[in-house]
Amino acid sequence: MSSAGFALQKAIFEKLTSDASTLAALGGPRIYDDAPARAEFPFVTFGQSTERDWSTGTDEGYEHLVTLHVWSRARGRKEAEAVIAAARDALHDQDLALSGHRLINLRHEYSEARRDNDGETFHGIARFRAVTEVK
Repeated sequence: MSSAGFALQKAIFEKLTSDASTLAALGGPRIYDDAPARAEFPFVTFGQSTERDWSTGTDEGYEHLVTLHVWSRARGRKEAEAVIAAARDALHDQDLALSGHRLINLRHEYSEARRDNDGETFHGIARFRAVTEVK
């Protein structure tokens, strides 16, 4: 059986790459675990994720924090904010199918957009919290 964290990441990836609003905001399926060297902007990458035990006396479960990073070279933060909003709408409170696990909930916790240190890239962050149980 795959780890709960990997099953969750795979389900998030599948949801985002099939969501019309997210694809429109990105201009295509530009969602990566590890972005290619010359990735076209804007794009989304998976960032830090944490998984911790959330088991009960009878069920094995996990709490997850998943971070998505949005990268944009458009003038201003509007494009980064649009991608964040599309991803949030696609994922918040959605019932995703996880291999070997059951998603109890998936909630958007916070997001932000700021200019990166290079002065030309806007960097957006969206953090999600999920709880899963083993099937």
